Amino acid sequence: MAGKREKPEDIVLKLRQVEVLQGQGKSVQEGVRQIGVTVQTYYRWRKEYGGMSRDQLKRLKELEAENTRLRRAVSDLTLDKMILAEAARGNY
Repeated sequence: MAGKREKPEDIVLKLRQVEVLQGQGKSVQEGVRQIGVTVQTYYRWRKEYGGMSRDQLKRLKELEAENTRLRRAVSDLTLDKMILAEAARGNY
């Protein structure tokens, strides 16, 4: 059974909470326990979102959406080009 998915904004806040707790002298395990995730999840999140601010996260989401849109446009144009090339050869 899959667990609940955290929003990236919430992940950044939770990572920041653990950093604050570490600054107060608590261990990573104690901080992770307080935010309610496993140590493995914490390190996976830190690898993906570590050091990001909310503004950077927002920009990342915008760039990912733009990248998806551009990939779709390129694939559509490539398909159109292949269809036209095949029709020009007379293999229709």
